[in-house]
Amino acid sequence: MRRQPTLRQKIEKRISAKRDAVFLTREFADLSGERQVLRTLRKLVDDGKLVRLGYGVYGRAEQSRLSGKPILAARGGFIGASREALTKLGVAWEPTEWETAYNQGRSTQVPINAVVRLKKGRFSRHLKYGGHDLVLER
Repeated sequence: MRRQPTLRQKIEKRISAKRDAVFLTREFADLSGERQVLRTLRKLVDDGKLVRLGYGVYGRAEQSRLSGKPILAARGGFIGASREALTKLGVAWEPTEWETAYNQGRSTQVPINAVVRLKKGRFSRHLKYGGHDLVLER
């Protein structure tokens, strides 16, 4: 007799099928109850498969070649992952004036910090990873 796949197997299958670097808990809500999904996601974070970026926001992880610890595996690093998370959460954002000036060649200062400008509305969550916080301009 064939066994049903576990919730962890279902979530891992869904993560591997998507090309996204960021996942929200609501993407797995159809698989089981909220507590079970959160518990399974927490175990995936403990096992190094995912990285927690904020409340209900997780990023794909890969093993570091240097330290062997899990690191965020998003194109563009933390700023790319946070922008993808904002887009998935339905928050309208745009690059800051400093970043736009650098991309247009009007400035030689490379923007380092993860900063975005909100177009309108509010966003009260905190996204952070490895000592870096997403800074929001209004």
